[in-house]
Amino acid sequence: MRTFTTLAKPVDMSGGFKDFFDTIGLTGGGLVTKGIAAVIAVIAIRMMFTAHANPKSALQKGSMAVGTLFVAVVLALYGDTLFSTVTQAKG
Repeated sequence: MRTFTTLAKPVDMSGGFKDFFDTIGLTGGGLVTKGIAAVIAVIAIRMMFTAHANPKSALQKGSMAVGTLFVAVVLALYGDTLFSTVTQAKG
């Protein structure tokens, strides 16, 4: 006789986007922070590809690109924690 194994429990998504973001562990602010970090990362990678165009300033442009990529990674990892102190201020 066959037995069915439940791979995942059913989740009620009747609340719309709020329920979806709760299941993936992101809030609206966290999602915006990740989006901003992704845009900054794309800009940093573009800066890396164009750094070798001028040999005299390649080191400076390359280091700026690495710094920008570092900022994007820190923002992606800790951005929701950094900005949560601003949005939850108590007066």
